[in-house]
Amino acid sequence: MNFHHQRVQVSGGVELNVATTGEGSPVVLLHGFPQTHLMWRHVAADLAADHTVIMPDLRGYGDSDKPADTGSTYAKRTMADDVVTLARALGHDRFALAGHDRGALVAFRTGLDHPEHVTHLASLDVLPTLDMWDVMRGTTAAVGFHLFLMAQPPGLAEELIGARPDAFFGHFLDVWATEPFPADVREEYLRASREAVTSIVADYRASATIDVEHDTADREAGNRLKMPVTVLQQDWGAALGFDAEALWRAWAPDLDHRTVSCGHFMAEEAPDVVTAALRDLLRR
Repeated sequence: MNFHHQRVQVSGGVELNVATTGEGSPVVLLHGFPQTHLMWRHVAADLAADHTVIMPDLRGYGDSDKPADTGSTYAKRTMADDVVTLARALGHDRFALAGHDRGALVAFRTGLDHPEHVTHLASLDVLPTLDMWDVMRGTTAAVGFHLFLMAQPPGLAEELIGARPDAFFGHFLDVWATEPFPADVREEYLRASREAVTSIVADYRASATIDVEHDTADREAGNRLKMPVTVLQQDWGAALGFDAEALWRAWAPDLDHRTVSCGHFMAEEAPDVVTAALRDLLRR
C-alpha cells in the first residue's frame, strides 16, 4: 500500500514524520518499541478501506525530531499533546486512537488528558505505567530489565546501549517475536533505533519519573478513561501473577479485554486479530 508521508509540526516546534492513508473517520495509530510507524502497515491497509489512518513516528523515534530532554520533553503528557496537535493539523478534532507498547502509554495519557478528542481507545500489550511498576517485582521482573536500565539518571544507559545498539534493540525484536521479522523490516527498526538511543532512553526514563507523577495524580483524583476501551494482551498475568483485566478495568469502566496467543508484535504477527478488534471497538 502507498502511504503519503509528510512532516507535521506539533508541541514545542517538534516535527513528526507522519504516514497517512485512506479516507473516512480518522484513526490514529501509535507504534511501540523498538519500532516505527511501519509496524502498522498491515493493519492500516485494512482500515484504510473506510478510515483515514494516521501513523506518526513518536517524538524521539523513527524519522521524527529528537529534541534534547529537559525533564518533560518525553513525558507522555507532552507526547499526548503531540497527538492532539497532529490530528488538528490534519483537520480532525475527534479521532479514534490505538497504541502499541510505548505508543499505548501515549494513547492512555491522551485519553485521560483529552477525552473530548478521543472517541475510542485501544491498547496493545502494556499495562498502565503505575500498574506496570507494581507488578515488576522479584525474579520475574528480570523480563523487564530494560525498564530498570533506562530508568537510571542520564549517562550510563546511553553509553551502554550506544556501544552495541543493534545487539540491544535486536534482542527485543528477536525474543519478543514468535516468528522472525522480514530482513528489511528488521533492519529498518535497527537503523531507526540506533539513531535514537538518547531519545529512546529519555522516553523510558520519563516512565519512571514524571509519568509516574502524572498517573499517580490521576489515580488519586479518581480519573478514568471515559471512552470505550479495548485492550489486547499476551497472558503476562499468568507469568507474573496479576489480573491484567482487573488492573485495566480500574482505569477503563467501558472495557473489552482480550488475551491473544501471538507474540508481543501482534500488529505484524496477527494483523487480522488486531484489525478485527479495532473494528469491533469502532462499532461500540
